[in-house]
Amino acid sequence: MVIDIEHAARSISTKNAGTMSHHHHHPHTHDPIDPDTIRIGTRMIPDDGRFPGNPDLPLVIYKNALSSTSTADFEDLFRNNGWSGTWRNGIFPYHHYHSTAHEVLGMAKGHARVQFGGRNGVEILIETGDAVVIPAGVAHKNLEHSEDYLVIGAYPSGEIWDIHTGIEGERPRSDENIAQVVLPGSDPIFGERGPLHELWRLSGNAS
Repeated sequence: MVIDIEHAARSISTKNAGTMSHHHHHPHTHDPIDPDTIRIGTRMIPDDGRFPGNPDLPLVIYKNALSSTSTADFEDLFRNNGWSGTWRNGIFPYHHYHSTAHEVLGMAKGHARVQFGGRNGVEILIETGDAVVIPAGVAHKNLEHSEDYLVIGAYPSGEIWDIHTGIEGERPRSDENIAQVVLPGSDPIFGERGPLHELWRLSGNAS
């Protein structure tokens, strides 16, 4: 089943499996963030036996993170909020995860249908202006996308990412790595006072 981000947030809130909220932000001049249109949802992604997911931290979904985008908007936003190693590209068309770093993806152009959590995981439609923070351990795969899609990715400063595809022998080492990844210093969308810390601290034993 394909669900859009806002539907995901509503259904999660209804089932008490996550949260959805508006977040207040005081924009600077020409700030592409519009606090009146952003909706934030979360979704826990469990271990499916092949892919570890994250036992403590949910996927965090920012619907309409940017009200208008250029290829530089997400890059500037992520860098200004302490997320580095930015890249412009797409999402791999196979299930993969990072055991040593959290990751943020911003949809600068177009849209993509992305599956999180392996073959039986949730499918979410990510559209222009949306962003998703993916905890270490959560598998993701590009199922299909528009011809014009462009994704901007970044990682918390100081984290060096690896890549795993769920092959035999990755675990339990990858699980040990995931347990050692610390919370980022700031929210990639809202900065130091953003909701990411609160959402993740309320979700488990994050440190």
